[in-house]
Amino acid sequence: SISMGAVKNALQRDGKDPGIMDLNPEKSLKSQTKEEDNGDGPPLKEDPEYVKYFKMLSVGLPMGAVKNALQRDGKDPGIMDLDPEKSLESQTKEEGDGDDGPPLKEDPEYVKYFKMLKMGLPMGAVQNAL
Repeated sequence: SISMGAVKNALQRDGKDPGIMDLNPEKSLKSQTKEEDNGDGPPLKEDPEYVKYFKMLSVGLPMGAVKNALQRDGKDPGIMDLDPEKSLESQTKEEGDGDDGPPLKEDPEYVKYFKMLKMGLPMGAVQNAL
């Protein structure tokens, strides 16, 4: 059977990043790797643009009131439905960007490595290795 190590060696041999195998195969590669040019920015709850609204929530204001404040300030009240631990940029689509691509295990670039694992190991073992 094929071990995770063997699959990572195959990736390395093919000039790809063996760390790929440590990512979530259900999510696209792009959604799990940082763009080179810039970080995504601070987590939403620390974003200078929105920090005060998360503060309002934390002192007990109802979500409705906070959303009204956002609207009043000309911002998108839907912001409050996003994950406050993640940056705004990572949760909103760039206009020109289209979507993030297929889940990693279906990514044409990497599908064969996930197939190797699948053939060689019971899923439980793969999950443990991931």
